[in-house]
Amino acid sequence: MKNNQTMVTYFIIKGVTDVPELQAPIFVLVLLIYLVVLTGNITLLLLVCLDSHLHTPMYFFLANLSIVDLTSSTVSLHKILLRFITGDNTVRYLPCMVQFYIFASLSGHGLFILTAMSYDRYVAICRPLNYKIIMNNNVCLVLASFCWVFGFIQVIPFVWFVSKISCFSTNVIDHFVCDLVPFMEIACSDLTILGRLAEIQGLIVYTIIPCCLILTSYVFIITTIVKIQSSIGRKKAFYTCSSHLTVILLLYTMLIFQYSIPNTNLGSKKLYSLFNTAVVPMLNPLIYSLKNKDVKAAFRRRIEKCKDSVVVCTMVTSVIKVKNKT
Repeated sequence: MKNNQTMVTYFIIKGVTDVPELQAPIFVLVLLIYLVVLTGNITLLLLVCLDSHLHTPMYFFLANLSIVDLTSSTVSLHKILLRFITGDNTVRYLPCMVQFYIFASLSGHGLFILTAMSYDRYVAICRPLNYKIIMNNNVCLVLASFCWVFGFIQVIPFVWFVSKISCFSTNVIDHFVCDLVPFMEIACSDLTILGRLAEIQGLIVYTIIPCCLILTSYVFIITTIVKIQSSIGRKKAFYTCSSHLTVILLLYTMLIFQYSIPNTNLGSKKLYSLFNTAVVPMLNPLIYSLKNKDVKAAFRRRIEKCKDSVVVCTMVTSVIKVKNKT
């Protein structure tokens, strides 16, 4: 390994595990999860785009969340799949830095989108009469744009710092993706300060601020729901938040476990990171589709339209055949 960063030509990605017997089971598991992620999120995206009943702020943000899940899963899991197929576990220096940047940026995108969705639920339940005025198209675009732009900007200092590391003790990255903690482990220089800054930033930007905003929204939401006199009205109001609340509880539970593990325990961190980048994006569309009447109704409408199209095509084909015979 050469000593200057410009002379580091590639890294070796160790993957989830280096045990040969586990490579095939892990490949099959990751492949199945990734296929479910693709199917679920693409289906949800198509439904939101094609069905006019889903052209609302809630589903606009849900479509953004699906894009985040699709992108983050593809960026983080593709090397696991390619390694088993091609046998190549190397990645060149520049693509590794790009992957680090995209992976680190998208790690917070989902939380930012969920925070925007919590504000949407607050307005829908606490300010229903003014909902369309407050959550207009411009507001939704500004909120979504802020989530994307801020997500890509806030990791730039860390990516820049890692790109300036002049010496690595080895080129083997003990992870399935290029990330900050594995880089800290193989850097020759002491990056304790950088690690602490990253932990503080992650705690503030990814945990404290979104959590406080989401909790504030739900305090007002719960207060409003309790004041509803009708039990049917209370159930209906709570039902509109149940999917969003389920996803938030799942994601924050995993984040708490991940942040509680010391950086020296890379094995456990890899497992939780794999769960967050593979399993959570797989569960998100399932939670929103299984617990959401609007999504299920939209899916049924699409199926019926497809059936009608097939019937029409069959009839046209039959008519053409009859004409050709005559």
